[in-house]
Amino acid sequence: MAIEHFSSLKEHLSQQIIGQHALVENLLIALLANGHLIVEGPPGLAKTRAVNALADGLEADFHRVQFTPDLLPADLTGTDIYRPEDGTFVFQPGPLFRNLVLADEINRAPAKVQSALLEAMAEGQITVGRKTYPLPDLFLVMATQNPIEQEGTYPLPEAQLDRFLMHLEIDYPDAESELAILKLNRGEALNEAKKAVDVISQSEIFSAREAVMKIHMAPSIENYIVDLIMATRTPEKYDDKLKTWLAYGASPRATIALDSCARARAWLNGRDFVSPEDVQAVFHNVLRHRILLTYQAEAEGITTNQLLDHLLSLVAVA
Repeated sequence: MAIEHFSSLKEHLSQQIIGQHALVENLLIALLANGHLIVEGPPGLAKTRAVNALADGLEADFHRVQFTPDLLPADLTGTDIYRPEDGTFVFQPGPLFRNLVLADEINRAPAKVQSALLEAMAEGQITVGRKTYPLPDLFLVMATQNPIEQEGTYPLPEAQLDRFLMHLEIDYPDAESELAILKLNRGEALNEAKKAVDVISQSEIFSAREAVMKIHMAPSIENYIVDLIMATRTPEKYDDKLKTWLAYGASPRATIALDSCARARAWLNGRDFVSPEDVQAVFHNVLRHRILLTYQAEAEGITTNQLLDHLLSLVAVA
């Protein structure tokens, strides 16, 4: 029954987030694979709306945090509040204690704030003073970056980027989708009734995650995943171009992410096995933020996506 609920949720999100099919699908993949998502794209592409709409379809609460240069770690984690009536301190939880958190323009916050978020994402907990507090079992962060405005930003370090399951790039919708957005916005302005969506309980989400991990993956697909990752670490074995363009390869966390995302995509599409197409469909989003280009590649105008396209063409399924 869970797959029908998720298919219904996917359809609902596609009606609310028009022209952003990749964002909708990968948001659900991140949820099923129990990982976090970083989304890069121009402003106004419904990134906040996407997480809000997802929260409406889940037994989950949602909080948006606008990251700014003056943000403090306590603005995310919470802090101890002094109670003068009895002389004690009481912990006041911050927005990270929600199920779904939108970290808007994450690269605008300084290193200490990013460090606090890193602990939450990596360990599922936050530390305030001498005490550590566990976060909810259902905890997903979607962070956004604006590629246009880079002044006054703090680029995320590679260690923190690696904590994100996927890095998704989105662009403007086409003309047909833009017309549909106009009609949707007009309908909302007139308070037209929204189509109800069945809320998915947290127990269903955890059951779906278990089902995802039990999907059959043939040894040839497992070897294909490993070969793709190894190609980023030993490019000289595959191609001179790859060796020239690739400065730093992906970590074992990339292998795990590629496995779990491919499984989640297969399950979301109603299959009980993982195909090479599932691996290839999530490959760019899983690897985009985990490899580094050489200066020569950048000088030649080679993008990360072009490098990943070339790498995919070199590695075949066993």
